[in-house]
Amino acid sequence: MTRLITYTEARDRLSWAEAVEALKQGHRAARPEIDDTFLGPADKTLLNRSCFIPGVGYGAKAVTVFDGNAARGLDTVQGAMLYFAPDDGQLKAIIESRLVTEIKTASDSALGALLLARPSSRHLLICGAGNVAASLIDAYTSLFPELERISVWNRTHDKASTLAETCAKRGLNVTAVTDLETAARSADIITSATMARAPLILGEWIQPGTHVDLIGAYKADMREADDELLKAGRLFVDSRETTMGHIGELKIPIASGAISEQDVLGDFYDLLDGHPGRQDGSDITVFKNGGGAHLDLMIARYIAESVQ
Repeated sequence: MTRLITYTEARDRLSWAEAVEALKQGHRAARPEIDDTFLGPADKTLLNRSCFIPGVGYGAKAVTVFDGNAARGLDTVQGAMLYFAPDDGQLKAIIESRLVTEIKTASDSALGALLLARPSSRHLLICGAGNVAASLIDAYTSLFPELERISVWNRTHDKASTLAETCAKRGLNVTAVTDLETAARSADIITSATMARAPLILGEWIQPGTHVDLIGAYKADMREADDELLKAGRLFVDSRETTMGHIGELKIPIASGAISEQDVLGDFYDLLDGHPGRQDGSDITVFKNGGGAHLDLMIARYIAESVQ
């Protein structure tokens, strides 16, 4: 029987620890087959992401991305994920895309931090104050029990204040900040989920030992970190296949010669296979969350099996 799983029905029934474990288990399976297609104009796009992983299953996520929808009071991204069983191809679940994307994105970054950040990290800085930022607060506070405070910075300060106030009502120590440089200099972990076209996190601010998690730059002309930061850090990605040559965060500095492809030291497959990540407490680690259909599939399977 095919299940229709909505965000409202399932969101509070899922666990960040279990979602991260689903990503770990998925990366221990065979390498995925992935295919992405984009149709329509740049501001009104249909994105189809498909994947097959032996033993995990088949998945296809179809979403529309309409830049003008915010002014209409509608979500910019709308769609659904289909999850098919690996053995007989049965359509097991149709999952609201928002649910898959939210759990996948935050779990992706959280797994990167668990593998690369210092376990004793106490100060988390979040750049951005949208839906992704809210889920990052949930994921990081759940998985990093040593965190003592969270700072939120956003270009529109009112949005950061609103997010901080919402979190404070839940008993979380979240503060909206206006000085990004000062916050970055004192953070143990920086996670950025913005729509920045030009770097907003500068390498000269980043102190030894900091872990930087970059989410927002998902197009070829977008960046959140400058060349100095990428050169100073030990650089990792979630997936070489979905980041190299596609995302401006890496494509632009590689094209300019600021870094090379060899400076990307590994992805999740490497790190979970024992490849060295952080080697010293003073290392700056930089992680690019690029996403990918294989991660959607791993999380879709987890959701389908969890929400019965």
